[in-house]
Amino acid sequence: MDRSQGTVSRLRQVAWMITAIGLLAACSTPPSAATATPAAEAAAAPTATPALADTATLTQAESLTETEALTEVPEITEAAGVTEAAVPAALPTVTPQAEAQAAGAAPPDFDPDQMSLGLEVVAEGLSGPLFVTPAGDGSGRLFIVEKPGLIHIVADGQIVQPAFLDLTDRVRSSGSEQGLLGLAFDPNYPETGYFWVNYTDRNGNTVVSRFHTAAETPDQADPASEFVTLQVDQPAANHNGGMVLFGPDGYLWVGMGDGGGANDRFGNAQNPATLLGKMLRLDVTGNPDVPYMIPADNPWVEADWNGADVVDEAWALGLRNPWRFSFDRATGDLWIADVGQNQYEEINVTPAGSPGGLNFGWPIMEGMRCFQSADCSSDGLVMPVAEYDHSGHCSVTGGYVYRGSAFPALNGVYLFADYCSGALWATVPEGDGWATYPMLQTGIMVSSFGEDEAGEVYVTDLAGGGVYRLVVQ
Repeated sequence: MDRSQGTVSRLRQVAWMITAIGLLAACSTPPSAATATPAAEAAAAPTATPALADTATLTQAESLTETEALTEVPEITEAAGVTEAAVPAALPTVTPQAEAQAAGAAPPDFDPDQMSLGLEVVAEGLSGPLFVTPAGDGSGRLFIVEKPGLIHIVADGQIVQPAFLDLTDRVRSSGSEQGLLGLAFDPNYPETGYFWVNYTDRNGNTVVSRFHTAAETPDQADPASEFVTLQVDQPAANHNGGMVLFGPDGYLWVGMGDGGGANDRFGNAQNPATLLGKMLRLDVTGNPDVPYMIPADNPWVEADWNGADVVDEAWALGLRNPWRFSFDRATGDLWIADVGQNQYEEINVTPAGSPGGLNFGWPIMEGMRCFQSADCSSDGLVMPVAEYDHSGHCSVTGGYVYRGSAFPALNGVYLFADYCSGALWATVPEGDGWATYPMLQTGIMVSSFGEDEAGEVYVTDLAGGGVYRLVVQ
């Protein structure tokens, strides 16, 4: 389709940027160039592994400071069920863990110079769409999450009315990174009717809850069936994470940001005693009568971290705001896009079967660079496989490794985008490292990616209210 199709008017994008920039993960003031979609030729590819070329010299991003004016900053409180410890005077050293999967040959059919991507409209007229996912029940339906608190079904090309679930009475979405943020269906959804959502409540705190759909009303969930799985107090209105996802292991993975503010102000990402700044791994299906259980093989259940006890729910730490992450449905590898502050956005990958216990480095590092320091040690830290700077960009939106059947040339390619510029990239293994290529200027504000049951990839446009299918033209 023509590249101009599926885009929103520039005036509407600018208006949204004025009122809601920093949405979902950014929280950093983007350069003015981010309000206009650059030409495809100007979209420099993000840097791949350290063995490859460095990113271009920073321009405006070097002088930026973190946006401090949040919609509302609640009082600092303790994470529910977790005793907060004082932040260590010095960041503890880390124990080296399994490194990211070794790079190899690029997917054999992938040739970025001969490939043209585009977007096809799936649904329009939505209010702040943030995520799209199937239920895994064979119905072919797509479930679309809206920031204000609604979940809609798209079936046979039409939006089903009424909404599948309406949580607007309990969701706070006034802040740019608040709202109904995530949705995950039970791997056995056809039998249980259970699904989980992640939202910020009326007090601005994170809530992960289970809901139920009765077999006789498959297009209508019961809003009164809420069973709270996890509550975490948020010290600020941003860096809420929001993704919930069942892994190949059958456990629920929850991405938690560092609590907001600039420079990891609250000291959470490297604090072993808080859930904030962590990747959580929870057993929510083993006993439906309890909120969750701790998987016995979570990395810090039996082990300490440099002499300190780590919350048992944590699988990894050192994250700033893992807004979107995904598992490769073919290999089980975990891809995490962690939003940077004012200079670098990063993509991390860990191989299937990793025991966890990883440290992704924030705020010791931002991307592949020392953060607010001329020198630091990366020993034991998981380094990104790709990064990009803020020259015309502002906030990474993590995607998926393509495993659909419609476009074989994309098989094995990881796709991600930038929220502000709408630039979409592809990352593939190459030699001893990784290579990243610019693929499409979408012309939209890419708030999320999604998959359907067949592995085809979708993107959501927060400002324009559309959901699009990614196609090879």
